[in-house]
Amino acid sequence: MVDIKSITPEELAGWFKELGEPAFRAKQVFQWLYRGVASFEEMTNLPKSLRQKLTEIALLTPPAVARKQVSQEDGTIKYLWRLSDGNCVESVLMRYRHGNTVCISCQVGCRMGCAFCASTIAGKVRDLSPAEMLDQVLFTQIDSGTAVSNIVLMGIGEPLDNFDTVLRFLTLVNHPDGLNIGMRHISLSTCGLVEQIDKLAQHGLQLTLSVSLHAPDDETRSKIMPVNRSVGVEKLLETCRRYFEKTGRRISYEYAMIDGVNDAGWQADLLARRLRGAPAHVNLIPLNEVEESPLKPSRRVADFQKRLEGQGVTVTVRRKLGGDIDASCGQLRRKAMREET
Repeated sequence: MVDIKSITPEELAGWFKELGEPAFRAKQVFQWLYRGVASFEEMTNLPKSLRQKLTEIALLTPPAVARKQVSQEDGTIKYLWRLSDGNCVESVLMRYRHGNTVCISCQVGCRMGCAFCASTIAGKVRDLSPAEMLDQVLFTQIDSGTAVSNIVLMGIGEPLDNFDTVLRFLTLVNHPDGLNIGMRHISLSTCGLVEQIDKLAQHGLQLTLSVSLHAPDDETRSKIMPVNRSVGVEKLLETCRRYFEKTGRRISYEYAMIDGVNDAGWQADLLARRLRGAPAHVNLIPLNEVEESPLKPSRRVADFQKRLEGQGVTVTVRRKLGGDIDASCGQLRRKAMREET
């Protein structure tokens, strides 16, 4: 079976040619796909024989809304999507003055084991397909009636652990005949898989790379992020410098502020020293509490920010959205899993 939504329009045209169908049929099908159809029978301008043939040899995997929560505070919408195999992933639609952003998942679960993240508690189940990633953007737009202008790959899963799929998704979502969302409107977040960061740099994409740093020292980072035990902060930052040299794109460093863990003054000073001379932006994130984790939000966010800025570091504090709707990554999926067991 061909996963028809995971291939480009050019590949789709070649496939239809192999089927002995005229080229315009491929264009018709592509247009239907991006209208969010759930079956080939809905493609009413195709001959019935072709619709039947496609049903037999091609695959559509539209998600269903398993749960939907709308914030009364700021209009943020949290979706729990049920996939064709019964697994669930999350997306979040966030509204900003500069446009609407959807945060999407790239895996069912995650194997990275970060201590502050609900997504990783039950481990990784499987990778998503390009179509399943694309559909999170498309069906969020359709269900909400809201046009999306920005995409963040910061939902459930580690994007660089599903490398080839993520690259194909980026090609599809950027395609001018599809959703046509520009690379500079896409952010990809990674916990720091250095070999994959180097590999990504070779593609020269103009997206924003966000590195989940969360601590400037190996002792702290290794406790909360197991990936650091095989890499180390210094090696990670060296890789990030190479990435900038190759792409010219400034890196954003994500830093979840955890009370008594990574919010000390000396850690702010060390972070400033490590980033000195490197084009970088630090995004301080007020921690969202996870029921299964003992980690608590820091009370020193403002002090930490001031200390970094005093040493020339560009810093922002992420605006907290959807606090009343389990908007933190993985929380809604975990709640649904607990209720089903």
